[in-house]
Amino acid sequence: MLYPKEYLNNVTEITTDFLNQNQLKGVILDVDNTLIDFNKKLLDGVEEWIKELKENGIKFCIVSNSNKVEKVKKVAGTLQIPFIYFAKKPLKSGFKKAKQILKLEAKNIAVVGDQIMTDIIGANRCKMFSILVKPIEEKDYFITRVKRPIEKRIIQKYLKNKNSI
Repeated sequence: MLYPKEYLNNVTEITTDFLNQNQLKGVILDVDNTLIDFNKKLLDGVEEWIKELKENGIKFCIVSNSNKVEKVKKVAGTLQIPFIYFAKKPLKSGFKKAKQILKLEAKNIAVVGDQIMTDIIGANRCKMFSILVKPIEEKDYFITRVKRPIEKRIIQKYLKNKNSI
């Protein structure tokens, strides 16, 4: 439940080949520290990455816990993808809404985010393909800063288990 199916440096490492190999046709994206940094600057290369994957038939939806609709709406507008804000991850409701928007089965959807306690647990609970990415930067909101040391230990254990296979 705590471990992602994949762990990457950032979203742009997800390729069409990787998605195809895992029968993934849709991607749910987190916003804060996954697509944008603390200062709301979009990760370099994200617009091109989204465009390329869209051209290869991949569907997208943003699912964010942020209650700042304008922030999430701006990112979604820039990337031209639908969004859900104030999703209350890891609860299932936001993921289920995104599944309806994407019109895909859960097994064909990847969920990408920088937090185990929200993105990964939520994805795993919904039987979606969980992908953990490293946070864009160290600076975090207070509640996230509290969770990071716990997540760091989980990631270390995950990597140790993965490397021993």
